[in-house]
Amino acid sequence: MQSTGADIIKVVTTARSITDVIHVFQVLGRSQAPTIALAMGQQGLISRLLTPKFGGFLTFGSMASGRESAPGQPTIEELQDIYRLPRVGRETEVFGIIGQLVGYSKSPLIHNRFFQEIGYDGLYVPFLVHNFKVFFGAFHPLNFTGFSISIPYKEVALECCDEVESFAKAIGAVNTVVRRRSDGKFIGYNTDCEAAVGAIEDGLGGVNDGVSPLFNKLVVVIGAGGAAKAIAFGAKQRGAHPLIANRHYDRAQKLAEAVGGTAITLDQLYELQPSPGSVLANTTPIGMFPNENETPMPKSVLKHYSLVFDVVYTPKVTRLLTEAEELGLCVVSGFEMFIRQAIEQFSLFVAKPVPKQQLREVMLNVM
Repeated sequence: MQSTGADIIKVVTTARSITDVIHVFQVLGRSQAPTIALAMGQQGLISRLLTPKFGGFLTFGSMASGRESAPGQPTIEELQDIYRLPRVGRETEVFGIIGQLVGYSKSPLIHNRFFQEIGYDGLYVPFLVHNFKVFFGAFHPLNFTGFSISIPYKEVALECCDEVESFAKAIGAVNTVVRRRSDGKFIGYNTDCEAAVGAIEDGLGGVNDGVSPLFNKLVVVIGAGGAAKAIAFGAKQRGAHPLIANRHYDRAQKLAEAVGGTAITLDQLYELQPSPGSVLANTTPIGMFPNENETPMPKSVLKHYSLVFDVVYTPKVTRLLTEAEELGLCVVSGFEMFIRQAIEQFSLFVAKPVPKQQLREVMLNVM
């Protein structure tokens, strides 16, 4: 195409997988003429967002949502206000969230605002991934700096890290992966545990004379994935008694054995009458936008708990929490966990202390 003498070259394809985008980046890297290269579709979104990083001539944005000229096209407002594309260059460090539900994630909005707040040359994008190991292997050579790990990859991500921080290794799940600047190795961390358990403790009145309010309490965890592991591990560490309930009993049993807890089925959970002061923690995506009318627990059985926690933060107040509040129970939203883990994660991303209260205020203002 360069041999035609064209002033600008344009190459457009459709991404069937996010790994198809690598070919777009290769085209941009090898081109000797001004080049527009992108992949259409949601799987190709990052080809549009990262085009200035790889030397693309321009990208396209729609005037408004619903007026896209091609699948996967972001709006001009998103390109300017969320991703700040005019400020992105070849030296910009790339971060992002890896998951299957990243289209609903607020992480790009939050972390890009964090970068702006502290004057850091970073860009945070959503990676819609359906096979973590294939994605991680394919994108490894691109030297992206860090990733937030979302559902359902917090366990498999641990297997792909070069090293795993001891706390995350004990939990058996990572939600943060950062490329170490000194040697390029990927290091896995878990910021979910302290964020979730700390939020629950504060909801119960906070730590008193070094003793957690969870001490000797029953903590019922719904789910058996990465977030469930983090909460069960943290609760056990505080002297609580974790009880794991999952639709697949074998997974619940495996987690219970790992943390020194007990496993039950969901049917058994509905019949459970826990001791006074017990805590219920939902770690499944049930009730997440756009399925806000769903709940993991019937309202009739919530009355047995003193506090209900929901890892879901979109919406901030789920049906589970609404019904718990109607019963007069203490509730803790996943939004509080999200704030805490995001700030700690951001500190790992930029490899330095960050102004936590300032960043908390940023999150409260933008969400």
